[in-house]
Amino acid sequence: MKDRKSIKKLNIYCNISLVLAAFISGLSFVAQKLGMNYVEPFTFNTLRCFIGAVSLLPLMFLLRKFDTKYPVKNLFKGGLLAGIVLFIAFSINQYCMIYADAGKAGFITSLYILFVPLIAVFLKHRLTMNVSISIFIALIGLYLLCAKEMSSFELWDIFLLVSAFFFALHIIVVSYYSKRTDAVKLAMMQFIIAGMLSLPFSLFFDKPEIQLILAGWKPVLFIGVIVTAGAYTLQIFGHKATKPILATLILSSEAVFAVLGGMIILNETLTIREVTGCIIMMGAIILSQIKLKGGFNEKANN
Repeated sequence: MKDRKSIKKLNIYCNISLVLAAFISGLSFVAQKLGMNYVEPFTFNTLRCFIGAVSLLPLMFLLRKFDTKYPVKNLFKGGLLAGIVLFIAFSINQYCMIYADAGKAGFITSLYILFVPLIAVFLKHRLTMNVSISIFIALIGLYLLCAKEMSSFELWDIFLLVSAFFFALHIIVVSYYSKRTDAVKLAMMQFIIAGMLSLPFSLFFDKPEIQLILAGWKPVLFIGVIVTAGAYTLQIFGHKATKPILATLILSSEAVFAVLGGMIILNETLTIREVTGCIIMMGAIILSQIKLKGGFNEKANN
């Protein structure tokens, strides 16, 4: 009985972590767009990853006495794989944001909520009925919330779809290794790898200038510390006791927080379509939580 209570409590903490991660990611859109006014895509990603890694050093020091003895190879394997996948997702997505319509880009990127279960099924995991229905409902909500002009299909849309696949793959990788190594160390390792991979592309393709970086220090620092270090570390912790598909549905609520953030911070108004999308998405997330065992069969924990 005590073990069941402990597991249930951990589930609640992990779900809260994922909601906080979605909240931070949703409110980061304005800062991300502002940062791109000063630095180019690969430079932006290099800065956010290295700042994110450095920001976690104090936290890693404070939590060192709570360290669980995991095999070091798990940290290196997980960090390397997650870092490579995150680098690809960040790079494609950030570059496309220069050209793609913001609403359509947000919708296409959010299709990772569809790719995660597809990858899971490919890996021979079983979906429960309530989660399958939740995914379908969430997609409808996302469409109403994000996609305003979907009449034309451009080259950038294909690349955004590719980035959505890699974001989904990142969720699968992180979900697997979060149970096998320390969350903070895994987050730091993936940021270092992604930053190191972004750096040569920044120097070769971009034209990083110190003056412009300093001029845009506020949004860059916010994305590096709060979003990269904060949200992505919370996401890794959240995966420790939450199945990947359920975690994905919770993380998809960042679209709702993005719209609400625009309304509160930028004084934007919500249309009936957007309000409907928000309600549908939140309903899908609630439905997915009705059966706490839903999402995968027990094989998902292996």
